Amino acid sequence: MDRRSVIKNAGIAGILAAGAAPAVHAQAAIRWRLASSFPKSLDTIHGAADTFAKAVKAMSGGKFEISVHAAGEIMPAFGVVDGVQQGSVEMCHTAPYYFFGKDETFALGCAIPFGLNSRQMTAWMYEGNGLKLMREFYAKYNIVSFPGGNTGAQMGGWFRKEIKSVADLKGLKFRIGGFGGKVLERLGVVPQNIPGGDIYPALEKGTIDSAEWIGPYDDLKLGFSKVAPFYYYPGFWEGGPQLDFFINDKAFAALSPENKAIVEAAAAMAHTDMQAKYDARNPAALKQLVGSGTKLREFPKDVMAAAFKESMAFYEELNAKNANWKKVYTDYAKFRGDSNLWFQFTEMKFDQFMQKQKL
Repeated sequence: MDRRSVIKNAGIAGILAAGAAPAVHAQAAIRWRLASSFPKSLDTIHGAADTFAKAVKAMSGGKFEISVHAAGEIMPAFGVVDGVQQGSVEMCHTAPYYFFGKDETFALGCAIPFGLNSRQMTAWMYEGNGLKLMREFYAKYNIVSFPGGNTGAQMGGWFRKEIKSVADLKGLKFRIGGFGGKVLERLGVVPQNIPGGDIYPALEKGTIDSAEWIGPYDDLKLGFSKVAPFYYYPGFWEGGPQLDFFINDKAFAALSPENKAIVEAAAAMAHTDMQAKYDARNPAALKQLVGSGTKLREFPKDVMAAAFKESMAFYEELNAKNANWKKVYTDYAKFRGDSNLWFQFTEMKFDQFMQKQKL
């Protein structure tokens, strides 16, 4: 054995005797802040950030801690992208489509009317070009993104009066988050973009005529059935809305490879956990709502048809004027077409059969 091998092996033996490698001792504790766009009362959607933070702490042995702050604690619900971009906080958890006012392309990272369902969205992100294309876009805002949950297809919302045709939408003041309002606006709706925690008082006071949030579990908690009796479906503007963790690019770049991997793994865990919770909790909540008098209604066919037509026309207009949108939407639309072709032979037929059975 040569001299260098002896020294090398002796060094390793010393390290092992000490109980840990010097690199582990040298790692400084990391403390980040996460700003959420959601109130703590919504344990599913806000809870995804808690799930993420707990996983990061556990996987890092407590050396990487992230404090989670609900909407309004350190910044407004709709101020989180600016906070991350400017480095006021290291990261946030939000619905990207809230920020379509900055650029419509944000909506493609979350949900657009008649877009991808939740499984298709996850497939586009992880196996298609979705994550790559959205990260290229978010880089303009100093952001690195990670999928951070999906609610699954949402309900269409709560209405004081019945919607019997598309004509009943005209002049309706409707709280709708994100991009769906741009389409409904073309049908005469007056969209209102209000944070989740502020919807109930606006509906109760009559400031708005109707409101959508997510689905039965959260809607029951928020009490919408007390002030609006009609509950419509489906939320065609949110077939599979994805939440995201946005991280300041400099903060992420400063992490070690190990901590970057921890962030990625924790985000994937939170992503899966959120939809599992909604899928498990929504059925019982819907039964409770209907049992207490909620009137379930399907959107009329002419509403669906008109909204689909206006959606496709709107996307073509955006293709012509927004290069960021066109680059991402072109890929998104192709993936949607191919995926729906496949799903019509499998998921759709299986679901249609099962939903006709007495179980």
